Amino acid sequence: MAGANLNTDLYFAEKITPWDIYKHGINQVLVNQKTKYQEMSIVKGVYGKALILDGKWQSSTEYEFLYHEGLVHPPMIFHGSPSKVLVFGGAEGATIREVLRWKTVEKIVMVDIDGEVVEACKKYLPEIHQNSFDDPRVELIIDDAQHFLDSSSETWDVIISDLTDPIESGPSFSLFTQEYFQKISQVLSANGSFIIQAGSIAPAEMYLHVRVVKTLKTIFNYVCSLVPSSPSYGCPLGFILCSDQEFSSTPNPEKVDLLLAEKTTGGFQFMDGISLLGMLQISLNIRQAIATETQIYTLKNPPKYT
Repeated sequence: MAGANLNTDLYFAEKITPWDIYKHGINQVLVNQKTKYQEMSIVKGVYGKALILDGKWQSSTEYEFLYHEGLVHPPMIFHGSPSKVLVFGGAEGATIREVLRWKTVEKIVMVDIDGEVVEACKKYLPEIHQNSFDDPRVELIIDDAQHFLDSSSETWDVIISDLTDPIESGPSFSLFTQEYFQKISQVLSANGSFIIQAGSIAPAEMYLHVRVVKTLKTIFNYVCSLVPSSPSYGCPLGFILCSDQEFSSTPNPEKVDLLLAEKTTGGFQFMDGISLLGMLQISLNIRQAIATETQIYTLKNPPKYT
């Protein structure tokens, strides 16, 4: 039977939903510490080195390209020639690494709240960041995403949100509200694109992703879910791409490949025209859930529990 042989005695158990747990085999713990904001571990195991934050699997050296290429390049492709890019989160440095593939990019600002995690990733995960933090186009700011938006009026061609999964209570809830997304829209250029990591699309928790979609639809003219490949997360993930400029959910793969050949330095392991087309074809159950959902996330009227 496949998977019957166990090659390690140490496992990290991650709660995927209130009913599901996914275990990752671990051979070595490289670092474990509590920062000002969260508990952080960097481990080695079946997926290579991996970052874990507050009991949630983040990136692993073997498969992170599937996540990060899928997160970064769709908004870059639909913009066409992005020059200024704002990244929220992305402590491992993989998100800015992928942005730096674009020859048109002149400036990247990465805003992450936890400088201790960023420093640990710089030290222990060079395979992921590949010295991207040292690129002169990159400015690293240790700050809260909300505070940064409140204190800056600079505009951006692409904004990438690589933050926590959607939640309906707690301090991170505000990052998925109409008020927050309105601030995002105000600092996007006229033809800008915004993409957000928007949690699991597994049936048990898909409603969170769906409600973020519905909330974004109150702010942006064009909103679409994308499904990346996510073999190391124990559940399928969903991203959401937004813009006030029309983009097609059925892009021409050959045109995408030509754009990537012209505007980037290449080296992709996942992203090309066919992969982008595939990510944009979401399943019927998700489309039906979006069509029938009525909940909009706002700070004025947060979800109420009975």
